[in-house]
Amino acid sequence: MRWSGRPGVALFLGVVLSFSGTPGSSSLDIPLEVLSHMNIEQLPTITAQSPNTMIAFPFDESYSMRCAAKGNPEPEFRWTKNGQEFDPDQDPRLLPPEDGSGTFIIPNNGNLSEFQGIYRCYASNKLGTAISEEIEFVVPHVPKFPKEKIDPIEVEEGQPVTLKCNPPKGIPPLQIYWMTIGLQHIEQDERVSIGLNGNLYFANALERDSRRDYCCFASFSRIRTIVQKTAMSLVVRNTGLKTDSAPGSGFANSILKSKPSLLSPPGVQTYTHLVKGQALMLECIAAGYPTPKVEWIRVGQGLPDRAIVENHGKVLHIPNVQQEDEGQYKCKAKNGHGEASHFFHVTVEEPPQWTTRPESQISMIGSDVLIKCVATGNPKPTISWRVNGLALNEVPAANRKVFDNKIILERANSSDSAVYQCEASNKHGTILANANIMIMNLPPVIVTEDSLQYSAVQGKTIVLHCKTFSSPPSVITWSKEDSADSVTGPRFFLHDNGSLEISAVEEGDMGEYSCIAKNREGSRAITAFLDIKEPTKIVDPPMDLRILVGTTAQFVCQAEFDRSFNHEMETYWLKDSVVIALNDTENMGYLVDDGILQIANVSYSDQGRYSCVVRSPVDQDIASAHLIVTDVPDAPEDLMLSELSGKSVKLKWIPGDDHNSSTTAFVIEFEESQREPGIWREAQRVPGSHTSALLKLHGHADYRFRVSGVNEVGQGRPSEPSESYKTPARAPDKNPENIKIEGHLPHEMDINWEPLAPIEHNGPGLEYKVSYRQQGTGDEDWQEHVVKRHSFIVKGTPTFVPYEIKIQARNHKGWAPEPRVIVGYSGEDFPSAAPDDVAVEVVNNTLVKVSWARVHKDKLHGRLGGYRVNWWRLRSLLASKKSHGEKHALTFPGDRSHALVPGLRPFSEYSLIVMAFNGRGNGPGSHPVTFRTPEGVPDQISVLRTMDIKKHSVSLSWSPPVEPNGVLTGYLLQYQLINDTEEVGPLVSVNVSDPDASKWLLPDLEAMSKYKFYLRACTRLGCGPATSEECATTPEATPTGTSSRNFSQTSTRSPPSTTVARKANTTLSSLVPAIMNVSSSVSNNFANISWIPGGERQDSELYVAYMNNREGNWKISEALNTSKTFHVIKGLEPGTEYTVRLMTKNWVDNSSIFEDVIKTRGEGLASIHGGISTQGWFIGLMCAVALLTLILLIACFVNRNKGGKYSVKEKEDLHPDVESQGMNDDTFCEYRTPLAHEQRTDRQRDP
Repeated sequence: MRWSGRPGVALFLGVVLSFSGTPGSSSLDIPLEVLSHMNIEQLPTITAQSPNTMIAFPFDESYSMRCAAKGNPEPEFRWTKNGQEFDPDQDPRLLPPEDGSGTFIIPNNGNLSEFQGIYRCYASNKLGTAISEEIEFVVPHVPKFPKEKIDPIEVEEGQPVTLKCNPPKGIPPLQIYWMTIGLQHIEQDERVSIGLNGNLYFANALERDSRRDYCCFASFSRIRTIVQKTAMSLVVRNTGLKTDSAPGSGFANSILKSKPSLLSPPGVQTYTHLVKGQALMLECIAAGYPTPKVEWIRVGQGLPDRAIVENHGKVLHIPNVQQEDEGQYKCKAKNGHGEASHFFHVTVEEPPQWTTRPESQISMIGSDVLIKCVATGNPKPTISWRVNGLALNEVPAANRKVFDNKIILERANSSDSAVYQCEASNKHGTILANANIMIMNLPPVIVTEDSLQYSAVQGKTIVLHCKTFSSPPSVITWSKEDSADSVTGPRFFLHDNGSLEISAVEEGDMGEYSCIAKNREGSRAITAFLDIKEPTKIVDPPMDLRILVGTTAQFVCQAEFDRSFNHEMETYWLKDSVVIALNDTENMGYLVDDGILQIANVSYSDQGRYSCVVRSPVDQDIASAHLIVTDVPDAPEDLMLSELSGKSVKLKWIPGDDHNSSTTAFVIEFEESQREPGIWREAQRVPGSHTSALLKLHGHADYRFRVSGVNEVGQGRPSEPSESYKTPARAPDKNPENIKIEGHLPHEMDINWEPLAPIEHNGPGLEYKVSYRQQGTGDEDWQEHVVKRHSFIVKGTPTFVPYEIKIQARNHKGWAPEPRVIVGYSGEDFPSAAPDDVAVEVVNNTLVKVSWARVHKDKLHGRLGGYRVNWWRLRSLLASKKSHGEKHALTFPGDRSHALVPGLRPFSEYSLIVMAFNGRGNGPGSHPVTFRTPEGVPDQISVLRTMDIKKHSVSLSWSPPVEPNGVLTGYLLQYQLINDTEEVGPLVSVNVSDPDASKWLLPDLEAMSKYKFYLRACTRLGCGPATSEECATTPEATPTGTSSRNFSQTSTRSPPSTTVARKANTTLSSLVPAIMNVSSSVSNNFANISWIPGGERQDSELYVAYMNNREGNWKISEALNTSKTFHVIKGLEPGTEYTVRLMTKNWVDNSSIFEDVIKTRGEGLASIHGGISTQGWFIGLMCAVALLTLILLIACFVNRNKGGKYSVKEKEDLHPDVESQGMNDDTFCEYRTPLAHEQRTDRQRDP
């Protein structure tokens, strides 16, 4: 492969350094991998030490003086105390360490003061010595106030006074309290305050300040100690001067006025020095009467933004003071008689800090070594050097040159290896750093493991490591695929630590790489293998959700990745950048399954940013979405009433949280506790941007209000009710509405209105004044009546005349506004005249147009509602006898003179009348008008049956249509072949010209074929709708006289089909079992189908199928043998019509042997019987019937025995006559429900 870009890259790499340990040490760690290859000696390095200051608190059991170090060989430890050698092993009171370090333990045995001092630890081996920073062990004493007698302090009223505390020294922080002996705090204000020094200052003493138990308490929290000073007595004498200017008694003490002076600090200026980061506290406490006020300024510029004024303006506090806070500050105390001021010169200093600390290093023999040490601070720190813990002058070296902040070792050799210490000090502290300087030569040691496998994603960055340790530094080169040339190009970068970084990785970068490290002591090499993977990419990221609280949220996260990582992929979820720990009890609502995060029962705390992280061993992808939880608004708060006027009130509120769905409206409700306590009604709605509303109020009502917010989610909970407001009584604001004027009787007028709601009464004693007068009577006085109900009847009115009416409300406070006048009519009476000139125009055989002359308005006696047309059929024109048929009526509203009457029967004679009607009712009818409708086409034929089905012919029988609608001219018979295929045969037509015909024989049909027949009745105007029937011809002739009902009666609706095995040359006698006298009997929930086997019994299977005629679904029984003579159908519905068929499996085309329509008995009848059966008379009747039946059976038995062994009827049953078979079927002595079409035919044939 060829590489474009710059020439080969080579790197001169120094040793790899790792810095750790204490703040004062800089360690040089030779990697363990190097030590495993060779034994390299190392200088000692301090790894742990105690803090610079250790306080021996009395409640601690012991104190550990820690010192730990590492090196090769293992270092040995020694200590100094206050600059003198100190051997912990020589003091039996001290406890040795358990870890082999230089640590020792000081037990708290009551003699701690002996161990107080400044300690330092030394760790040494044959190569050198490292030292720790100084450790000060402080043994605090218990602070105490000195025992003293304090004389009472006496001052005149108005004079300043200071009670001094002078607290003892102790471990800070120190807190001062001034209290009484009873532990009551002395109250502080602008006049009385506690200073930063602990003193209690009075700017001016008052007589009430006199007391004998002023006590100062000093609290040292770190040592858990509070000490108390001897109580002090303060006596304030009044001046004895009187003045008569004071209100009340006319006399009061007069305190002398005085201009301000400063009680603290003394003098005119103070110089303050503090360390950077500390808190600056400047204090000015002033004396004077009246009490002065203190102001703070910074000379030349404003106060820092962090400045805080405390203690009633007397303290200026600047926390964490910085260099820029330096400057001049001024306090000024003023009252009406003058002012006093003080200047503060603030200087911010800082302890030493490293700018460049000395670093540990390995250098090759013969090189020059630079050790640099630079520190800053205020004042400027001084730098001092040590080597192996000794001053430089104690360890002279010819090749060592020392400067202020650096040391140079020229042409160093291995004997110059040592630990150098640099110490920087000023008055605020000391810092120390150790630097391990090793002079040695080493061949390269590559620490990174050989033959490592790296994986990278296309387009990403990968780093191949080659960590090397050597002296002098090694030259590092990388090559690919056994090539001697170094890898080059803009995408390749060689780091100082020897690692090769490849950016924008491509598929061609895959392969084996070699890292070679060389110096003058030798060389080393390792190999690395780079594999390129497909990137991880989230293809179906989670989407932002806006969801209702309490529901379930679902985030989807599906990713594509390199299939070689199938078992190493990891998917996890973050919420607001924090990993969701699914096994945490706090996250029980989270469920993750196949990249889907479900959050059940979402709450407000679930709202936030959710991130899906899909991670492979070499890369990851992340996608985020926000979950916004919505809910109805929280209840508003802090309802307040204002602008109370009796007629209105202003309601204000603070909206509740809208839960991420802006409030669109506020609903204001009210409760009127006098009339409807506990019932809240809506008063007003205002936009969601409003926080107040002006509400109109009724009088004499006790109101409370509440408010609820509405957003797109719904209406939130209402607020707590407001305070109640009771309005005074006043006259009604409105009059009744929805006034209705009705006339139920001719000479009365009913006035009704909607009464005022109780809250609209506005006061007690509500009444209504009803005023009325006939319209058009000029200035006639109003008739007035005062009532308490909401209706009134005016009697003795003329029929249907207009009246002016008004209704006005009043209560004990007065009348409502003047009401508006409405017009109504008195009561109506029936119309007194019928329409004249009624005429009928025949439009067609079912529609006529009726016209009439309008009734005069004087005869209406009310408001015209319209006209009503009544008509009835007198007869068919085929019949001579007339009868009054069913009456029909149509109403036509409004003022009109004609109408259309549809739905008439053709070829019929009708009679018709017309009448007017109003609100009272119908008027008299007109004279009847008789008319006739023209001829039409017949109705459908009611019964069509197939009979005498043979091989090539079928006989049809039918009954005429119920309504021929004219003179029958004949019938149109059509039929076609409809075998069980999608194709049908041609439609053949036969004209039956005899209108009295009821049978027809169709010859020349195909054998064993299924046909469908259509029959229409015809008049001169055409033929009516068809009635259809289906049947199948037989393979051979059917015995003469056999009823088709027993073998081939079919319907257009068939039971479920069965598989038919057709065989050649099969005859009917071999297919159909000899079955005779099929009948059915029914109960309320079952039916019995029975039959008599023929003389030639054959073993064949039968099936019983039945269908609920309302539902249309067939059910079929298990196979039945013909040797069985009956089958019971169970589970039928009472009072329901069923179609029943008896079928054989071997019968072609599923034609039925028997078909019948049955109807089960109704439950009502059964229940009636059940009720009767419990009556005594019914039981007696049944017993009598049973006795008579028994007597009759005995008589029949005797008569039979007289006639011989067989009766004639039995002989006929045993030897049936073929010619009489049809009659026997119809006269068999068992109950049979006739077919539905047979019932209709019988009714039609009755005379």
